[in-house]
Amino acid sequence: MTRSETSPSRAQHPSPTQKPNTCCFCWCCCCSCSWSEDDKRERRKAQETKLEPFLCEPCPKPTIEEIKQWAQSFDKLMKNPAGRNKFREFLRTEYSEENMLFWLACEDLKKEINKSAIEEKTRLIYEDYISILSSKEVSLDSRVREVINRRMQDPTPHIFEDAQLQIYTLMHRDSYPRFLNSSVYRSLVQGGSRSSSES
Repeated sequence: MTRSETSPSRAQHPSPTQKPNTCCFCWCCCCSCSWSEDDKRERRKAQETKLEPFLCEPCPKPTIEEIKQWAQSFDKLMKNPAGRNKFREFLRTEYSEENMLFWLACEDLKKEINKSAIEEKTRLIYEDYISILSSKEVSLDSRVREVINRRMQDPTPHIFEDAQLQIYTLMHRDSYPRFLNSSVYRSLVQGGSRSSSES
């Protein structure tokens, strides 16, 4: 073998500084891309040195019955303000709090009827959670992004409906099972059980 020839094994291994091939939709975080939810979480964890203040939704303290109902279904958790606060607290530890913040912003937008307010809130949501330049960008596929971009010219309160459903499904499938097994939820159940037995 001459010096100019390269062995197959050497040719198949890229240098450590060479980036792996990504799909043509790498900017949109599609499922086949290297921009997976776990990758984004790790990058955000490395980038953030200080978390923003945690602002809870105003709500009464949950009863032990309510806390136990959160384990029955994700819908029951998300329909309960205290449940959303605790789930968001857990997401914060996983550096994926933006999923809940985006979902809440979409819920708020749906209640809006003033056209100028709709346009302003739509713009803020897009800049905070849809734009690829945002540090709080949520993971959406290319189809949903294209629909949003088309509708931005004339936004409605339901412009992010498909995106909201996609993020809701992601939280249900990915984060909710871990939340139920987390110390955050277990301590709630144990604390609620002690309170009810003492009373």
